[in-house]
Amino acid sequence: MTEIRRLRRAQEEDKDFIWGILQQAIAKRREEGSEQWQDGYPNPDVVANDIEKKYAYVCVDEHDDILGYVALIFDKEPAYEQIEGHWLSDSAYAGIHRLAVNREPYVKGIATWIMQAVEPICKDLGYYSIRVDTNFDNAGMLRVFEKLGYVYCGEVYFRGAARRAFEKVLAR
Repeated sequence: MTEIRRLRRAQEEDKDFIWGILQQAIAKRREEGSEQWQDGYPNPDVVANDIEKKYAYVCVDEHDDILGYVALIFDKEPAYEQIEGHWLSDSAYAGIHRLAVNREPYVKGIATWIMQAVEPICKDLGYYSIRVDTNFDNAGMLRVFEKLGYVYCGEVYFRGAARRAFEKVLAR
């Protein structure tokens, strides 16, 4: 039996559940010994802002249970303007931030599914480039980027810390 998943815009009533998923991700990064997301970011205000600005998307199953969260942003990311390296394109881009997967219950492959599901949204809005970054020690996300054809472009800095930056140019 094939599982039915869809990506939908997050609503105000999803806010607490999304924050719970992000707290799971924060705890997981801490357990893995990472400094990523251990400085008070992200937080409930970030989630509220994502929802208000319509950046927030949730991956849901056939029962509308939330399996994962992502912020899909079409505004320029200031940190991406100062890359130590080179982006693949100079065109307008979508930025992916705060991708987190519900661990209760954990469904394998949700992060990959979300990364694939944002591509048609980007194309429909006329964005043929997706940029994303992660911590050097986030092995799970680094594997997803590699599997989906994202190209390492260099380093960007968030809150004083270097992050690995990737881009994928989508076919028109």
